[in-house]
Amino acid sequence: MKRIYWRPPSVSRAVLLLIATIAVAAVVLVETMGVERQQPWYAEKIAAARLALRATEAIRVEKQRRGLRLDPETDPAGTGLIGEPVTSVTSNTGNLLAKQRSTNPNFAAVVVHYLRRANVAKGDLVAVGLSGSFPALNIATYAAIEAIEAEPIAISSVSGSEWGANHPEYLWVDMERTLVEAGVFRHRSVAASRGGIDDRGVGMSKEGRALVDDAIVRSGAERLDTKSLADAIERRMQVYAARAGDRPVRAYVNVGGGSASVGTHVGKKQFKPGLNREPPPGARLMDSVMLRFAERDVPVIHLTNIEELAKRHGLDVRPETTSPVGTGKVYVQEEYNRWLAGVSVLVVLGAMLAFIRLDVGLRILRGASRSGAGSRQPQQMV
Repeated sequence: MKRIYWRPPSVSRAVLLLIATIAVAAVVLVETMGVERQQPWYAEKIAAARLALRATEAIRVEKQRRGLRLDPETDPAGTGLIGEPVTSVTSNTGNLLAKQRSTNPNFAAVVVHYLRRANVAKGDLVAVGLSGSFPALNIATYAAIEAIEAEPIAISSVSGSEWGANHPEYLWVDMERTLVEAGVFRHRSVAASRGGIDDRGVGMSKEGRALVDDAIVRSGAERLDTKSLADAIERRMQVYAARAGDRPVRAYVNVGGGSASVGTHVGKKQFKPGLNREPPPGARLMDSVMLRFAERDVPVIHLTNIEELAKRHGLDVRPETTSPVGTGKVYVQEEYNRWLAGVSVLVVLGAMLAFIRLDVGLRILRGASRSGAGSRQPQQMV
């Protein structure tokens, strides 16, 4: 026996407008009623940022004890991590705003984020290339590695660019010593180079190179005295291999633009800021420590282009104050309410089914349609 049902002969504009209104209302609800969700590794990120803040305070106190002035114009937040424009141990030009922005302790949480995404776990080895140009990012790196209980093998470029750790009597390796002796960090650099051009202090005065060499000696780190940039790259790889032994290196973290670590200025730009899982196209033409690790399928974390990294993770880029720990999208991010989005989709689909496929909508609107001139009656369907 054939069943008979009713269907409107066409879909009226009123029905289409009603469905469109329901759909728009659903979109507005989903867009405006988001929820804040904690991002992965939240507790470790908080711990790392707190450790970085503690390290910054230890450096500030030590600089004041040594009689080194904190310039309120160049270091308005009073971090103690901003150096001088030019000294005898200044290796290159530098960007003051980038140095100021790098002092945000929440960069330690960003490093945790990248290390965990690179699948670095407790007890894993992390090779690190530190730079006297960015002491704040060096601190962030150490804090992140300690927070996830990994183990660094760090090599430092001691001299610093403008506004970096370039006080002749208190260079980056001296800061490391302060932090270890204060019990903030457990690790420090196992080897160090002069840094600067070709990683050998090319362009610095004889006095400046001597001051850097003295700092390396008092740090107790192995001094990397090399003959060329290629030699500097090779020596660093040898140190990492010797210190790692049979254990695999799970990630390489580069801070700044040290010659041996990034290669030439071109090499610095070829690797993107943040996590790099493979060598970028064309990078094989520019030898560097980063490239060698990348070619071995070791993830490379490139800490450069401070403004881009800060904006990517929602960090405050104002240099005037120290950002509170826990602020930024790296910790909590607003996301769509998935339940609300799902219900909204069902409501829209239900409206389409009711008003277009079935006669429910027609019955609802029947009162209005009866009074309309020229209205057509539902057609009998078999």
